[in-house]
Amino acid sequence: MDGPKRLDALPLEEAREAFHRCCGSARWAERMVKGRPYRSEGALMTAAERAFAILGRADWLEAFSHHPRIGDRQAPAARFTLTRQWSAGEQGGVSGANDDVLARLAETNRAYAERFGYTFIVCATGRSASEMLAALEERLGNDPDREIAVAAAEQVKITAIRLTKLLTEVL
Repeated sequence: MDGPKRLDALPLEEAREAFHRCCGSARWAERMVKGRPYRSEGALMTAAERAFAILGRADWLEAFSHHPRIGDRQAPAARFTLTRQWSAGEQGGVSGANDDVLARLAETNRAYAERFGYTFIVCATGRSASEMLAALEERLGNDPDREIAVAAAEQVKITAIRLTKLLTEVL
């Protein structure tokens, strides 16, 4: 059975948890659960885009809260149990970073959280630590309305990658 069919066949609670692994917004995950069956990857991705279209600021902030800070090796394992493995892979570009870049990431992450009130969100897949740091430094200059829109767009990218991962896993 292919991924979408396995996802469609999951019991309600298992499906809700699977979607929640992809995006931390409960409203998004609930909409995705209720939208089943999807029958194809294309149908699933289209539904995900439609579910994102109804989200508001509170939903985005909830989704962001499910991400550890870029480069944070001390993130509590218990807090990110559902997504720890995916996050580690997505942030793989940080693993080879030197101490200076890691220190700058930590410092700039703190400044970002103080300025905007939430964790910096970037689609880290395929990016080096230096590239993520540059994006973080650049986005610190955004006004709050612009930044939440940019962060939300990054969350959409992350979720699409995670949905694809979900479909390839044994659910």
